[in-house]
Amino acid sequence: MPRLGPDPFLHPDCEVSGSELGAYVEIGRGSRLNRVEMGDYSYCDRYADLANVTVGKFANIASFTRIGPTDHPMGNASLHHFLYRSEDYWDDSGRDEDFFAARHARRACIGHDTWIGHGAVVRPEVTIGHGAVVASSAVVTKDVAPYTIVAGVPAQPLRPRFAPALAERMIALAWWDWPHEVLRARLADFRAMPAEAFLETYEGATIEPA
Repeated sequence: MPRLGPDPFLHPDCEVSGSELGAYVEIGRGSRLNRVEMGDYSYCDRYADLANVTVGKFANIASFTRIGPTDHPMGNASLHHFLYRSEDYWDDSGRDEDFFAARHARRACIGHDTWIGHGAVVRPEVTIGHGAVVASSAVVTKDVAPYTIVAGVPAQPLRPRFAPALAERMIALAWWDWPHEVLRARLADFRAMPAEAFLETYEGATIEPA
């Protein structure tokens, strides 16, 4: 695979429509993205399915995840898609554009530096806070606080990733907005330092490369 760069890298057999992808983005084989905004450095692994979702920077989305799964009209006499994909069944009938507009408006939001585990599902209109972790096979039906680990069906808080005060400091640092060359200059510290030591080193520092 070539080195990632300013243009997104799509592996074979992807379907991407109505989407905007940032720099250093990677889309895994067989993934499907519809109406997705994905920030710089984020990626999804193989066969991820994302619809109507805004993804921040440095998001880690594992294989076979589903974010923003679409709903059927459960309050009607039928929930089948002949109600809204009617042109597939009759020549004289069109799509229910109001239904699709309402569906597209129900966007999920995935924060910066998040990890969505293998096979997880994130429902429409759910926000996953910065730094949060969603365990494998979890089904997330409500918002997840920043730097919180959730698991289960439906997903429940398991434990904090960082203590609240540390999480607030990390959000204020907003390292995900640093330029590419600054990330490279500080790579060794990203690798070696625990979170609190990293904060003590870089809180209040300039973003010029070392």
